[in-house]
Amino acid sequence: MDYMKMTAPCGLDCFNCPVYMAGDNEDLRKKIAQNMGMPEEKVVCKGCRAENGTIPFLDMTEPCRVYQCIKKKNIDFCCNCTDFPCDYLHPYAEMAEQRPHNTKVFNLCLIKKMGLQPWAETKAKSVRDTYFKGKFKL
Repeated sequence: MDYMKMTAPCGLDCFNCPVYMAGDNEDLRKKIAQNMGMPEEKVVCKGCRAENGTIPFLDMTEPCRVYQCIKKKNIDFCCNCTDFPCDYLHPYAEMAEQRPHNTKVFNLCLIKKMGLQPWAETKAKSVRDTYFKGKFKL
């Protein structure tokens, strides 16, 4: 797996996203399409890097601001920026109602601390699972 390609610049782990996984899983694609009320053929995502900063199944036609910013600054992730964290990662940022924005900064900190591949292989799934399915505890 190319974790660089499949991790959004903002820290979202595309490789664990159900819509990405639905690309190879017809049953999952049908279930997501039904839950989201959209045609099955539209439930496909290759990750924002592969889509030049857009998410076509959400009808994005312009790259998100984070993607535009990292391209302009010629960096791979927001955590590599001297301005990190910035308002592009704020919980109310672009599409916050549809994406788990509050996991972004945490993931980016882990990527910076652990490195991309160790984070992707050992931590990313548990962060996502805890956020969506787990009980929060400190």
